[in-house]
Amino acid sequence: MKLLLVGFGVVGQGFAQILRDKSAELQRKFNFSAEIIGVATANKGALYRADGLNIPALLEAADRGSFADYPDEPGLKRAKTAGEMIAAGEADVLVEVSPTDLETAQPALDYCLQALDAGMHLALANKGPVALAYASLKSKARAKGLQWRYEATVMAGTPTMRLAEEALAGCKIRSARGILNGTTNYILTRMENGMSYEAALAQAQQLGYAEADPSGDVEGWDAAGKVLILANAILGVPLAMADLDVSGITAISEADIAEAKAAGERYKLIASATPDGGAVKATRLPLADPLASVGGSTNAITFETDLLGDITLIGAGAGKLETGCAILADLLAINRVTGQA
Repeated sequence: MKLLLVGFGVVGQGFAQILRDKSAELQRKFNFSAEIIGVATANKGALYRADGLNIPALLEAADRGSFADYPDEPGLKRAKTAGEMIAAGEADVLVEVSPTDLETAQPALDYCLQALDAGMHLALANKGPVALAYASLKSKARAKGLQWRYEATVMAGTPTMRLAEEALAGCKIRSARGILNGTTNYILTRMENGMSYEAALAQAQQLGYAEADPSGDVEGWDAAGKVLILANAILGVPLAMADLDVSGITAISEADIAEAKAAGERYKLIASATPDGGAVKATRLPLADPLASVGGSTNAITFETDLLGDITLIGAGAGKLETGCAILADLLAINRVTGQA
């Protein structure tokens, strides 16, 4: 399976590490082999070689901050754009792991559409295209007879989409609600332990859970993008960002946390999708609620089903290898369906 990667930050490098370390096992267990033939980034440069790039050398160059240090090889090209790599038509799958834009989904959306037109399958960690253009991507992939997978977009490698779309396929899923942002969950957990919001945010930034500009997390927009994916993909409800009721945790005070604690409750930023709409809100949960016990940066989701009642899944919602694992799972699924390898 020949892969093009758009983006090679934390997630892309985590995925490449998995390919480097597990290639023999994947071949033996799943008859699956893959090579990265192109990588396009905004700040490290671009590399393309139809016969495959050297993954250890790729990771070493990325660790030094630039593909300029990648060694010359026969057939290596350094100046191709992502669009040119797609147009070359030599890859089987576009792996979209560039940063998410929840306002326009660009340029990732254009790359995804171009890849489908070129006959390539898609595996996405980038939430933007799935959240903002689910219907058009689904329609085009179906018309082209191609696979598109997006497990990594909701809870990293914790198999949220596969649980809903495959394991629960015989059930009607009536709603989904969960803790879908690890940064805010970490901050709320620390506040319950006596830390101020400002100190908890600073600690989250120091640990790498929060960006220098944390607004996408703490104001609820990251979780809102995931609500759109759940609503469109699982509930079949064509929600857009303007349809959601979104607020974050910035207004939650230490006094609010203490008041909830005294009442036997706990604040969580709850993202929810129902047939009637979606929301992201800081919510007081009774301690008996399975979501209330989920602390730190961990994520969780509860699916309400007609046949099994409530099913709650708890696991990592971010991380280098964790998200890379979701990309691998999507490629293995594409391999099973298409016999690509």
